[in-house]
Amino acid sequence: MEKKRFDINLDDSAFTKERTPIKPLFQPSTSKGGGDGVSPAAPAPPPAGQTMVALQAVQPAQITRGVDESKQSEHTDIAGTDGEPEAAEKTEPVTVMAAKPVGSGSSIIVSPRQRGNPILKCVRSVPWEFGEIVPDYVLGQTTCALYLSLRYHKLNPDYIHNRLKLLGQTFTLRVLLVQVDVKDPHHSLKELARICILADCTLILAWSPEEAGRYLETYKSYEKKPADLLKEHVEKDYLSKVTDCLTTVRSINKTDSITLLSAFSSVKGIMDASKEDLVLCPGLGPQKARRLHDVLHQPFLKSKKKDG
Repeated sequence: MEKKRFDINLDDSAFTKERTPIKPLFQPSTSKGGGDGVSPAAPAPPPAGQTMVALQAVQPAQITRGVDESKQSEHTDIAGTDGEPEAAEKTEPVTVMAAKPVGSGSSIIVSPRQRGNPILKCVRSVPWEFGEIVPDYVLGQTTCALYLSLRYHKLNPDYIHNRLKLLGQTFTLRVLLVQVDVKDPHHSLKELARICILADCTLILAWSPEEAGRYLETYKSYEKKPADLLKEHVEKDYLSKVTDCLTTVRSINKTDSITLLSAFSSVKGIMDASKEDLVLCPGLGPQKARRLHDVLHQPFLKSKKKDG
């Protein structure tokens, strides 16, 4: 590095003459919680025997120190020493939560327009609450229902058209719950069936508020259950199949079917047995034996009798 040369005035008057102390450009700020709590002192005037170069060398260092401490003080005032802003940043994502989708809870969401409807008193097994929704009832995230009285439909035939147009394709399953409260509903039901086919809606008929309430409860209670739960469970083993077949005959129960299989070993043996053989089986009386024999031996199609 190239060294610079300075001209120093060695006149005695430069050392004996009293000089005015130079004021610092920056006043050191006191910090609230940072450092050791001691503010830096103002630079003292240079003692006698030192040159102007020493004084000028001290002043920039003092300025730099004052700027650094001022920045540190501002940072301390903003951040603090208790770490509250960091905690606030961590809790901020928790406070900003996305809104839950409508119908995701365990309650049926009811539109305020249904206030006073008698079917609300019949919904007891499932909780319900009012909410600002487009359909009349939200039974799940993908299921909704519109309520319609046939008596009201006859007075306002355009009402259901406007409601279906407003609903659109928002929900996957759209149920039109119709309460039949007129004497001659056939013509109106045919019209509503055609409307449901065109609008891709499911038409459910109820003849009382209690029945309509049970439909709403069933839709909500089976919302998250698999479709296999609604199907009939039939065992695949031989005994279960034979029992299921024989119990379709009136008054023949599971115990009778097991007794018949034990006595005749197979379905063919039961079909070849006579009425007297069937009566001998324990638990089968003459009436059961005759009824079972008639079912197993009657033709599948009735023959038409010709007039002689």
